[in-house]
Amino acid sequence: MKKIFGEINLTWPKVIIMSIIVGVYTAVMAMLPVAKDTSFSDLTVTFEVWIFFGIFIIMNSKSAKDSALKCFIFFLISQPLVYLVQDIIKNSNLFSTYYRFWVLWTIACIPMGFVGYYMKKDKWWGLLILVPMLLLTAEEGMGYFSRMMFSFPRHLLTTIFCISALIIYPLAIFNNKKVKTVGVIISGLLIILIVFTCIIKPPIYSTILLSNGDSYQFDDTYKAYLLDKKYGDLRIECDEETKDCMIYADFKRAGKTELILESPEGKKTTFYISIERSKYTIKEKNN
Repeated sequence: MKKIFGEINLTWPKVIIMSIIVGVYTAVMAMLPVAKDTSFSDLTVTFEVWIFFGIFIIMNSKSAKDSALKCFIFFLISQPLVYLVQDIIKNSNLFSTYYRFWVLWTIACIPMGFVGYYMKKDKWWGLLILVPMLLLTAEEGMGYFSRMMFSFPRHLLTTIFCISALIIYPLAIFNNKKVKTVGVIISGLLIILIVFTCIIKPPIYSTILLSNGDSYQFDDTYKAYLLDKKYGDLRIECDEETKDCMIYADFKRAGKTELILESPEGKKTTFYISIERSKYTIKEKNN
């Protein structure tokens, strides 16, 4: 790891080639249906891998100015490519829609790359520079740990990446034993926080599945439940004034099962339901 973070001759051609490869790869992962909602497409929406690239460039730069310019050029090339490649292939308009947000981060790479270079000085204030990157990596890691719990093994690789990065960064960046030790302690506490928070507050996807109306008639005398209850809990609630009734769901994990709506007389209407982290599909089963 020490070689990756400080012992690579990172020339300008290497930076440019790397930025093109990363930009194109990210665009492809964003378009591939098989990569959707997996670790392979996570870098298209969150920061954890881009933080790694930033630290990699910083630690292999020759000066603060060199670090600032290389970080800026890397993101100036890679980020537009993510959208432009998709625009060309899909005939979409992603660049003009989303790059306005990312261009601000690209500009911010100049001061961040300049200041970040001073982590190489192996001083206490170098750890202070690293801490915001640890916090952001931990935040992303907590989100993916939660998503992994809900839809295992999706996002497993990203979760492992974030947790590993938290430990590797202080170990690889610093030689000063005291600074390194404090950095590892901070990362260890962040990892404990991630695991503890996700365990005591497991992910729940709460939504409304059905409402009574033209297609389906039911009230609070009906029963609604999932064939496999490991996926979550259902309940029927009715408004006392309007008499409108809805089936509410608290999903606990992703997967496919059946929803049964049962009348007081025992008549059952069955639905196929496919659950994801933040959406679902439901279709009546032909009985």
